[in-house]
Amino acid sequence: MKRPSRSNPTKWQGFTLLEILVAMFILVVILSTVYASFTGTLRIVDVTESQAEIYQMARIALERLTEDLEAVYIPQEIASSTGPAGLDDTEKPSEFEGVDDEVAGRSADTMRFFSRAHLVFGDQDLPCETAEIRYSVEEDDDGETFTLYRGDRLRVEEEPVEGDQGLPLCEELVSVAFQYYDFEGDEYDSWDSAEEGFPTLVSLSLEFVNPSDPETPLHFATSVALPKRKV
Repeated sequence: MKRPSRSNPTKWQGFTLLEILVAMFILVVILSTVYASFTGTLRIVDVTESQAEIYQMARIALERLTEDLEAVYIPQEIASSTGPAGLDDTEKPSEFEGVDDEVAGRSADTMRFFSRAHLVFGDQDLPCETAEIRYSVEEDDDGETFTLYRGDRLRVEEEPVEGDQGLPLCEELVSVAFQYYDFEGDEYDSWDSAEEGFPTLVSLSLEFVNPSDPETPLHFATSVALPKRKV
């Protein structure tokens, strides 16, 4: 309200319509600026938290894969046999198998091998027992991402139940790719120890959905050297 006029000290004058409109315009501009800054900050925080979760999942998944592969079990009959592939003339079942697979045009590789990195979840389990480790990929319900599963079954147990992939290791994956290298350094997309023996190096590549740029996935990779064979 304006001050009383000199002609009539007891009478107060109201704001004009123009003054009210200007005040409302200034208020709207201020609120819009504050809202834009607030929502922008929330968006940045949300993206940062999502990326932090992805980095955490990638770190855990690659560490688990590395520990499993570094403790891979190589049977004595293969380890002590002759030849660069570590095999003799007798036929042997596959102790290490990598399958090059695709789902909707994206890499969805799987891997199976025996390792001493068995995870102990109960008192009945014994550490350092040899277990069959299986890494498999399942497409999520949205059809856009994968989930990487890790199965861990002791060799003395019964055959695995069909459809039991194990426990989910990480989600929101765009692709899962495994590469294998032999003694000569040659690269392979798949592997079968019954024919090739054991690889000397396994390359692991995981791609996750990028919350800030869906067209550019977040890529994580490492390589693991398998234990040397005894000769």
